Amino acid sequence: MKKNVVERRIMWGDLDSLGIVFYPRYYEWIDASGHLFFEAIGLNLGDLWNERHILFGLVKTSCSYHKTGRYHQKISITTHMDVLADKTVVLKHAIRESPTDTLLVDGYEKRICLDVSDPNNFRAIDIPEDILAVFKDTMNE
Repeated sequence: MKKNVVERRIMWGDLDSLGIVFYPRYYEWIDASGHLFFEAIGLNLGDLWNERHILFGLVKTSCSYHKTGRYHQKISITTHMDVLADKTVVLKHAIRESPTDTLLVDGYEKRICLDVSDPNNFRAIDIPEDILAVFKDTMNE
């Protein structure tokens, strides 16, 4: 199974008034890591939108918090594809402290394939065969 890893440091602007990561930041990092995962498997979401009028929109997302993130910690965000269906794909994300590998947060994204050629009428579609083949290859790596 293909995995993509993003490394970063927790910065001052990521914190709330208690000095721990403000929870919406995790969603921001997960969303960005999802986009980078698609890119790592050869599917640039911007190109799909511009060239084919296809987006993979969020329909469900969640996080479970296991340990607080603190200022200047090194973290890694590991993303992999967990479930593939006709119209949807589920990505899982693990945010871990580096180098201890302590799990801070695990996150989940369910994305649906959308035809966005008519901006006033997005509609769910089956994942096109060529994209589906990339996803299947990704799950078999």
